Amino acid sequence: MINLIYASSATEMLTEPALLEILEKAREKNARLGITGMLLYRGGNFLQVLEGEAETVRELYKVIRQDQRHKGVMLIAERPVTERNFAEWKMAFVNLQSVKPEDVPGYSEYLNVKFTGETFSNNPTFAHRLLRIFRDYMR
Repeated sequence: MINLIYASSATEMLTEPALLEILEKAREKNARLGITGMLLYRGGNFLQVLEGEAETVRELYKVIRQDQRHKGVMLIAERPVTERNFAEWKMAFVNLQSVKPEDVPGYSEYLNVKFTGETFSNNPTFAHRLLRIFRDYMR
């Protein structure tokens, strides 16, 4: 099993309905493929974590790289994992610009949580550190 993290920019700014449509299709496909993960969107930028069987995740990433809605697709990390960081998330999603939790199925307050607790400050995982950087520094 692997954990693959990439970033990209949308070729055009996406409306919230367009983002939700992308999310719905991604959740359906990822459920079929046995992929879990997380998708962040802010200011036209995407950060996504995909987790699952190595070949399946790599094939999905190839499809994503060819998707005309993305530009500047950049692989940040690919590493073997023994367990999923996002096991309970079929595809968590956070639009960091304007999200009302009650309007988005799968919404996570994860990025609003302070990273001062023992879990994060003493031994943060690679994914947690990356999410922290995205949360704090993306436009």
